[in-house]
Amino acid sequence: MARMHARRRGKSCSVRPYRKQAPAWSNTDTKAIEKIILDLRKEGASSAKIGLVLRDRYGVPDVKLATGKRIGDILRENKAASEIPEDLRDLMIKALGLRKHLAENKKDLHNKRQLQLVESKVRRLVKYYTGSKKLPKEFVYKPENAEILLSR
Repeated sequence: MARMHARRRGKSCSVRPYRKQAPAWSNTDTKAIEKIILDLRKEGASSAKIGLVLRDRYGVPDVKLATGKRIGDILRENKAASEIPEDLRDLMIKALGLRKHLAENKKDLHNKRQLQLVESKVRRLVKYYTGSKKLPKEFVYKPENAEILLSR
């Protein structure tokens, strides 16, 4: 798939192997995996970081094959999911960092353009999440309020 704001594709082209069940060598204890996920979440790890830790430390190559559920589903069932989706939260943090940089470096035109691109992605995601009811209908992204939202 091509990038959103550039007409090129990535160079990796790597694809995960197709599997219907977890490999025989992997850890498939559902209760233990769910406990690890919840413990890592309490420490403040994102779902992407949780997946990496499960893969590298605990021998779980794919949580969905091992448990039958995705990490986000497990977090939602145990009421440990954040109110703002992670991809949106990450883009908002990136936009805040760019705004802080531009406050100090007013003539940095390249990063001014990057801020425009990041904020357009944020608005596009907000539109999607309000339509799919993962965010309230009245949710609007405002850079002034973003820092308050992210501190929660």
